[in-house]
Amino acid sequence: MIPHEATPPAAALLEWYDRHARRLPWRIGPRERAAGVVPDPYRVWLSEVMLQQTTVTAVKPYYEGFLERWPSVADLAAAPAEEVMKAWAGLGYYSRARNLKACAETVVSAHGGRFPADAAGLRALPGIGDYTAAAIAAIAYDEPAAVVDGNVERVLARIFRVETPLPAAKKEIRALQAKLTPTARAGDYAQAMMDLGATICTPKKPACVLCPWQEWCAASKAGVAESYPRKAGKADRPERQGAAYVAVRTDGAVLLRRRPDKGLLGGMTEVPGSVWVDGFRADPRHGDAPLKADWQAANANVVHVFTHFRLTLSIYRATFDRNVAAPEGHWWSPQAEVAGEALPSVMKKAIEAALPGATRKRK
Repeated sequence: MIPHEATPPAAALLEWYDRHARRLPWRIGPRERAAGVVPDPYRVWLSEVMLQQTTVTAVKPYYEGFLERWPSVADLAAAPAEEVMKAWAGLGYYSRARNLKACAETVVSAHGGRFPADAAGLRALPGIGDYTAAAIAAIAYDEPAAVVDGNVERVLARIFRVETPLPAAKKEIRALQAKLTPTARAGDYAQAMMDLGATICTPKKPACVLCPWQEWCAASKAGVAESYPRKAGKADRPERQGAAYVAVRTDGAVLLRRRPDKGLLGGMTEVPGSVWVDGFRADPRHGDAPLKADWQAANANVVHVFTHFRLTLSIYRATFDRNVAAPEGHWWSPQAEVAGEALPSVMKKAIEAALPGATRKRK
């Protein structure tokens, strides 16, 4: 870290936030807080879990949909797991949905339906790590916890010209945030930092002239803001291949099955398929298909990029009479219900490659 003359004051950031805070469905704004409106920890928790590695724009309809169906943590705890997975389908990172359900159940069974009121207690809940615990504690309870997400990392890396590349710099940046976090209005400060990174201190072409902390920003003064935070080089993403079998009955029903609860896409719904491995070659006899049939290859493969690998699926389709029974562990999903199944994005792509329009929800 390059030596820095002064520490940016929280007051300057909070003054900016009071004027420019984003209006978000899960947020109690500064004026509402000043009027005595208290954030609901359930809503804060739900939004923070959904926002992990996901954009605000993508989260809004899911957040609103969850609240409409399950307005309290007790409602979510009592919901069938498969319904929660269906409601989450398309949002990605599906372990979050499993942890969401487990956390709701724990809050109800072990805490009487109330979330713990500090970061330490929140960290003990399923699926809540350091960031989420700090965010809930600060936003819902005004605990001066150090909240550090990607936006905050970018802001502080520029303010202090942190030379250590991410992710190695995370500990250093967290320590800086802990020093900067005020004891008063900690929740507003945490959200102000997020807003600053999302709207002003953006990854490309940051609007430094509009930043309330510009005069304290070492990177802006040096004219090198866009080169921070430093990032370690990424390793090449491994490649895997596999086959997916889209079986459709003459009445339009599609054959589906549920993935194991643990592991990638755990608990989600999929079309039957092969293992996903590097060097996979499709069996020309389709011995790994769920039913014997004249399987026909789709015109194009499906490519899907996961966090840790890139997957290429060969897609095959076959048609069956409506009286053909589903194999054990599978079911025929009626044509009108396919779009509402708990299908992750990669499976929607696979079905669409064989049956265009099958996963689009009808109005």
